[in-house]
Amino acid sequence: MLDPVAASIVIGGTLGATALRSGWADCRAAGAALAALLRPRFRAELVRGGLAPLVAQAGRDGLLRATPRPCGDAAIDAAVAALVQTRSLAAFTARDDAAREARVACAIRAVRTLALGAELSPVFGLAGTLISLSQLPADGLARAAFMGAISMAVLTTLYGVLLGNLVLAPLARAVERRVEAEEAARREVMDWLLAQLAPTCPPTRSVAQPRAWLREA
Repeated sequence: MLDPVAASIVIGGTLGATALRSGWADCRAAGAALAALLRPRFRAELVRGGLAPLVAQAGRDGLLRATPRPCGDAAIDAAVAALVQTRSLAAFTARDDAAREARVACAIRAVRTLALGAELSPVFGLAGTLISLSQLPADGLARAAFMGAISMAVLTTLYGVLLGNLVLAPLARAVERRVEAEEAARREVMDWLLAQLAPTCPPTRSVAQPRAWLREA
């Protein structure tokens, strides 16, 4: 069941074709998404605990005197810093929306790249089968050589199917599930933080309408 040549044809061909069709940027996004699967999950309760001192201080002394402290998540820390510096809910939501759009865009690129690899792996399994069969001499051959060529032809097809359906496609779905769960947890934290800090923000000033004589002028 183990054939290094067949495995190199399928794995190397799949990775090379995926990189050529997706581009290095998408491949880096896929690599980063796969590395993120090995890191601890986003814990909403831990982040809320890290934000609790800021919420208590803002409610007691006002947002102007509040001192942001790291909560363990860089994106949320940046949004909170923008809120404290500007005392503007618009700046807070804009920074949060920008970070979320960047994360989702990277996740989409990663899932798309892994899904493409899952589609290409059976193709290179078939390519390995054709390469193996093409090595058969036309004037006949010994039984051992014939069995070796047939074995490699079968294994390349098997490797292609397994790589696509048991490795790459499940990884793509795992990245998608991870991002969906994380974004839902982040949304819960940001909604809670917005509800807690909104009363401490000054009301938005509306631009006064020009006087009648200015409009006439």
